[in-house]
This record gives sequence, structure tokens and C-alpha cells, in this order.
Amino acid sequence: MIIVNLDVMMARRKINLNELSAKTKISVTNLSILKTNKAKAVRFSTLEQICKALNCQPGDILEFSDTSAKGEEPGEYEEGGGEN
Repeated sequence: MIIVNLDVMMARRKINLNELSAKTKISVTNLSILKTNKAKAVRFSTLEQICKALNCQPGDILEFSDTSAKGEEPGEYEEGGGEN
């Protein structure tokens, strides 16, 4: 699972959604979806704009978490476990 830590970086930079939206020209709605981890995908161009505005690296915002190791959503991502 990919976790978006936009809220963490925003707190570190002391910036709110409205300010980030103004700097990046990304809507508050879309930033909110990212901030709350409800996004299914993110364009590289969007990530680039956010990184420029927050003066950070993509790895500061995106984090990989192996949920299967934590027992969450068992088997969802197992190899060969797709539908036939």
C-alpha cells in the first residue's frame, strides 16, 4: 500500500491546503483527496508541483507500507491470486 504523507509535509512547512493550492494551482479538493489518503493515483506532474511548493522530495510525501505483513487485507496482493 502506498501512503501519502502530504499532511506531514504540510505541517512541517506550516502551510495549509488553501496556501498549497494557490502555490501549485491544484484544486483544494484534489489536494484534500491526496492529504486524506483517498487517492487511487497521482500524476508525476502533480507530484512535481507539490514537491516544488514544499521544497521536498517525492519520497518525503510517498511511503510504501507492506500491509500483508501487518495482517491487513490478507491475500489481496498475493502473487497468482487474481481472478480467473
